[in-house]
Amino acid sequence: MRLHELRPAPGATHRRKRVGRGVGSGSGTYAGRGLKGQKARSGGGVPPYFEGGQLPLVQRLPHKRGFVNRFRKEYAPVNLGRLVSFEAGSEVTPETMYQAGIIKSPGALVKVLGDGELDRALTVRAHSFSASAKAKIEAAGGSATLVERPGS
Repeated sequence: MRLHELRPAPGATHRRKRVGRGVGSGSGTYAGRGLKGQKARSGGGVPPYFEGGQLPLVQRLPHKRGFVNRFRKEYAPVNLGRLVSFEAGSEVTPETMYQAGIIKSPGALVKVLGDGELDRALTVRAHSFSASAKAKIEAAGGSATLVERPGS
């Protein structure tokens, strides 16, 4: 079989209905539009949302409000109390937090928050720190280092 031999299945196609071609054609005179009225006119008819004069649904619903910031950075929050599972002197990174089950995604942006107490010196590497978290980490003898954000 060649490309030029392809044909639609029998009965799959129909001839176009040629309206307004005389009374003898069966669809002459009014050309299938009936008598007069809005739908008989050129360009006549109502849009799909028209509800006979009732306030349309699209106008009854409230508009979407506000906006979505496309550049928003979503951080995975980690409180200091969760970091006590790490041994003293160890380096805590987003990867090690993921392995410990503290954060759900290895590629997440991590922000360390100051809730809880830290009783050991840790080198914490994260994408962001709250002021209280940074102060508590340094008070415990550790260091808080910012990790470069991906795509910045």
